[in-house]
Amino acid sequence: MRGTLALRITVVCLAVAGIAVIVSGLVATRLVRTTADTVLQQSLKAQADVVATQLDDTGIGNRLGVSKVADVVRGQGIAVVVRRPGGQDVGDATSTRVAERAGLASGTNQSDRVIVDGQQYLVEVRAVGPRAAAFALVQPARSGEATQRALVRNIALALGIGLLVAAVAGYASGRLLGRPLRKAAAAAVSLRTGRRDVRVPVEGPVEVAEVAGSLNELADALAHSEARQREFLLSVSHELRTPLTAVTGFAEALADGVAEGPDARRAGETIHREAQRLERLVSDLLELARLGADEFRLDLATLDLAALVGDRAQVWQLRCERENVPLYVDSPAAPVLVTADARRLQQVVDGLAENALRVTPAGAPMVFSLVVDQGHAHLAVRDGGPGLAPEDYAVAFERGVLNKRYRDHRPVGSGIGLALVHGLVERMGGALRAGPAPEGGAAFTITLPLAAAPPGPSRP
Repeated sequence: MRGTLALRITVVCLAVAGIAVIVSGLVATRLVRTTADTVLQQSLKAQADVVATQLDDTGIGNRLGVSKVADVVRGQGIAVVVRRPGGQDVGDATSTRVAERAGLASGTNQSDRVIVDGQQYLVEVRAVGPRAAAFALVQPARSGEATQRALVRNIALALGIGLLVAAVAGYASGRLLGRPLRKAAAAAVSLRTGRRDVRVPVEGPVEVAEVAGSLNELADALAHSEARQREFLLSVSHELRTPLTAVTGFAEALADGVAEGPDARRAGETIHREAQRLERLVSDLLELARLGADEFRLDLATLDLAALVGDRAQVWQLRCERENVPLYVDSPAAPVLVTADARRLQQVVDGLAENALRVTPAGAPMVFSLVVDQGHAHLAVRDGGPGLAPEDYAVAFERGVLNKRYRDHRPVGSGIGLALVHGLVERMGGALRAGPAPEGGAAFTITLPLAAAPPGPSRP
């Protein structure tokens, strides 16, 4: 099950704090025990030095009396074992065993830890005078365990408080960090419902701020895209309305018997022409829609681009003559091999030629130009029409843009033809660019990489 960000951060903080508490507890407990043992040993050593100043070299006579010295240290849980010069040890049996094992008989000063009957003892041995007298202070090591347990309890309490603080801090941090994300989620829901004016404050950590910024950019992009789509639909509906009006009007004239004889024939021709225009528009729309789909297929093969240019020039020569527009072809005589879909490439050339002829006035030229340069073939369709504004060449292939800008000033197409041919050329691995033409109009240039020439026949 998915949890909230605050819960996850809290769990992570608790996990990290828990590991830190365990490690710190183990280290602190070890340090407390080691430090307590060291302090206890140092304290016993200091007391042994004090006792040594109170005994004479016989170990019997003293300034305060042996019994009094023993009573003082015994009140602190420390036993005293005295070894007299004659070798006799004075003390309780257990302490005497511990002192002997620690080297009381050696007559040298030393500190030691001795285990007797499973119990650890701290021992401080001191020699007194030159007559082989000595004594030992014996203290059970567990005498400091109460203090150690108290210290460990205090450490555990402090670590537990730290763990609680980590949980509270983790939850608060999670809520604080999750607030911008909750705002972003709410904005995304608003976008899904159709609102495009929502904006998310860019705040919080860098990653969260990037999410908010990206969501704001997405809202702007959606608003721009939808505005473009509305404009495109308006331009398409305008293009559809014109031939539909003509078809409807002439069809009603035929149905009412108003158009008869030559008028009926002209009405039929108009209906047929406008129906073909509608068919081309619908076909372009369908092709443009399919172009963005993954299943759109191309039949790529090696073809002679120079031959294709010559073939399309013959087709367009007749149409240009009817419009009194001279068509010039500038193409090399040698084959120019490229890899492309022949049918789609013809569609591209025809689409560019149709756009060029539409805006070219009578007497102005139209040119098919094919140039080979640096491993690429450049096929340009140029016209002597009015051309485009300099800033419009960059947006010439965006759907409906040129239609919207020029439909009130010159003959224009549906606004999707250039977008379609641009998409087809890119699908074939080429590029299509727009720019001014030497003839005064616009030039649309297709660039395709040259294909490797097929091997010639082998010689015997």
